[in-house]
Amino acid sequence: MNSRVTHTPFPRPNLKLVESDHVLVVDDQASSRLYISELLRSAHFRVSEAINGEDALEAVEHLQPDLVLLDVLMPDINGFDVCRQLKANDLTRLIPVVLITALTDRSNRVKGMGVGADDILTKPFDQVELLARVRSSIHQKRLNEDLDHAAKVLFGIARAVESRDPTTGDHCERLVAMGERFGRYLGLPRQQIKALRWGGYLHDIGKVGIPDAILGKQGKHTPEEWEIMKSHVLIGEEICQGLRTMQDVLPIIRHHHERWDGSGYPDHLAGEDIPLLARVFQVIDIYDALTSSRPYKAALSVEQALEVLREETRQGWRDPNLVREFCDFMFVTAFNLVEAE
Repeated sequence: MNSRVTHTPFPRPNLKLVESDHVLVVDDQASSRLYISELLRSAHFRVSEAINGEDALEAVEHLQPDLVLLDVLMPDINGFDVCRQLKANDLTRLIPVVLITALTDRSNRVKGMGVGADDILTKPFDQVELLARVRSSIHQKRLNEDLDHAAKVLFGIARAVESRDPTTGDHCERLVAMGERFGRYLGLPRQQIKALRWGGYLHDIGKVGIPDAILGKQGKHTPEEWEIMKSHVLIGEEICQGLRTMQDVLPIIRHHHERWDGSGYPDHLAGEDIPLLARVFQVIDIYDALTSSRPYKAALSVEQALEVLREETRQGWRDPNLVREFCDFMFVTAFNLVEAE
């Protein structure tokens, strides 16, 4: 491959050298690429360059820059495709991408937003505006990284909570996978499917605040112990509510023990007052518990578990439409598995 990626730090005279923000400039036109690079260096940015889409993907993975300035019109892999691939990769999705294009029609701006671009600049651009947008995008990246790190800490706490009960096995991982599949079957938007996945990990994070003697008790809880046990949904909500990225997950954490007839907890919500994602999640949560073995019970078959869900629906505990959808989903899933064999 004719790779041409350069890494040029900008020295600051008479100052102790510090790590400067790193920008990757991607453009197949040498004059345009060098002009933008020199402008950034003059503003004390560290700059690397790539001459095409293929080089850009390799450079981003290797260098992990703070921002990518990406020309749209390039041979082979254009800027739209590069941006789409970067945003689909967990290792590079938080790196802001600013598209630079001579295309001025609205459809191309819409396309740029559709592939996940963080900003779009039209040629010819104003130097001051370019630098302002670069600084703004990098600042936003820092904030997003802080949120991402905080989310990872919460996932770590959730895994620690799950490990306190060795009988549950890979309960959370199974909920994550089933939440993804059932959410897609229901046609939920991507953000809600992501909330279902995260809910699989975080729905019981509040159990970190429940004493071991109560959490691990094998017999029936006393009324006082049961009140403490139920408080895990409120503790979990409190742990996660400070993060903007968790706002869609909070209803799952707080309300996944509500019941359709209002007899659940903590708020005794009924019917469609129970948030949709909490209703969806509780169906898959109950199904997984029923079909998993525990020291005190054997795993039920798929049909036995579905019959339990139907019976709970007849008692008024579950959303009838969602339970019906889930039974159909399981039928389709089983049929597809048979067809695959």
